[in-house]
Amino acid sequence: MLNFFLLNISSLLVFITVLPLVGTFLLLCVPSSNHPLLKSIALNVSCFTYVMSLFLWIFFNKSIGSFQFVNKLLWIPFLNLNFSVGVDGISLFFLLLTTLLIFLCILISWTSVKTNIKEFLIAFLVMEFFLIGVFSILDLLLFYIFFESVLIPMYIIVGLWGSRERKIRAAYFFFIYTLAGSVLMLLSILYIYYQAGSTDYEVLLTFIFSKTEQKFLWFSFFGSFATKVPMVPVHLWLPEAHVEAPTAGSVILAGVLLKLGTYGFLRFAFPLLPEASFYFAPIVYLLSIVGIVYTSFTAIRQTDFKRIIAYTSVAHMNLVMVGLFSFNTIGLEGAILQSLSHGFVASALFLVIGVVYERHHTRMVKYYGGLVHTMPLYTFIFLFFTMSNIGLPGTGSFIGEFLILAGSFKTNTSATFISATGMIIGGCYSLWLFNRISYGNLKIQYLKNYIDINKREAFIFLPLILGTLVIGLYPGVFLSSMHMSVNMLIEFTHIYKL
Repeated sequence: MLNFFLLNISSLLVFITVLPLVGTFLLLCVPSSNHPLLKSIALNVSCFTYVMSLFLWIFFNKSIGSFQFVNKLLWIPFLNLNFSVGVDGISLFFLLLTTLLIFLCILISWTSVKTNIKEFLIAFLVMEFFLIGVFSILDLLLFYIFFESVLIPMYIIVGLWGSRERKIRAAYFFFIYTLAGSVLMLLSILYIYYQAGSTDYEVLLTFIFSKTEQKFLWFSFFGSFATKVPMVPVHLWLPEAHVEAPTAGSVILAGVLLKLGTYGFLRFAFPLLPEASFYFAPIVYLLSIVGIVYTSFTAIRQTDFKRIIAYTSVAHMNLVMVGLFSFNTIGLEGAILQSLSHGFVASALFLVIGVVYERHHTRMVKYYGGLVHTMPLYTFIFLFFTMSNIGLPGTGSFIGEFLILAGSFKTNTSATFISATGMIIGGCYSLWLFNRISYGNLKIQYLKNYIDINKREAFIFLPLILGTLVIGLYPGVFLSSMHMSVNMLIEFTHIYKL
């Protein structure tokens, strides 16, 4: 009995990976006209996937830094290519964030999506399968396949269910920018396979590339990962995609897809190409601080609700890059924690936008004002996440930003100072936006029907509020699980020798 239980636990990750595909198959068997059944299946499958993913955390051994729940399946044996999955303290929370946000995205779209509902739900479940694969795959070639496959359902979501006439242009922007950045990465993976004879991650950790090889390989990886972060100047696709995407699309884009770049650096660029990572760190610092300051100032002059939050996402993810390239435990753990916090806060802010857009069908800031008088609960939630966005103590963003600045201060004091200045600018535009939306007089000449958030919307916000507070008030819950894996990552990168 015990052996059977342990066997099931070891196969838990495979089971979670396959669940979205099972849900997709069930949706394909249901007629497109049966909307209640379609929504019910997608919601229950996504909820069950999230609940099962929590068991990964429950049974996760915090004292081990290596991969757990590992399963290997022979894929192409004569080429030494295997389907291998596993999670460690770094990938665990990204996977949990993915399963939670997919579940919430289906709830978000319960009433707002009225056309092609079956295809919409299938797109999200397929995307969940690819994202779980990205955060659990232990093979470089398969990682690339899943990494790029995420583009397909997201491209369809933006292009078909976008909110304005420019949605096709935004979908092309998203697809071309992110795909173009990954062409060199594929060539580099082929070179790595030719040199090492395998793309298995654990095998590659034991293979040492020359300094020249590392520099060329790192540059090709950087092009792909930096576009996903995104970093300046390859950030232009993000505001465009956010503005045109439906609310659920913006939530998953900000909450998970932006983390693919930072995860790529953590998982592959640092341990496989350590000397090159250290060599190019000054360039990354420069691009990151330019991105923080530039996008913060750009956010102030925007008039579209979504575009403002989109630029804030760019600034926060560039701050994460500063933490990653601090090359110490404090900075790396702060970067991971800030990524998770950003997943909660940015997703919630796009939900805040979605609530008023669903009622009034406009995102122009000038049409709103005085919502505190008619939508008090909505205003309270908006205020909470605004404060979280600027790093108020007690929220997750404060802990993440503090650790990032503490870690980067040891490596580059100037970059830390400029990054902290960018945070001050962030406080300015966040409060400016909240004041314009919530206070002042009601603009009844533009908007007349003011309805506060309903029970479904309150239920969606609840886990995001709790997640933000838990990270801010008790970060040890997360740090204790990732600490050993981060230390092992630093050992693999041999940063202490550089």
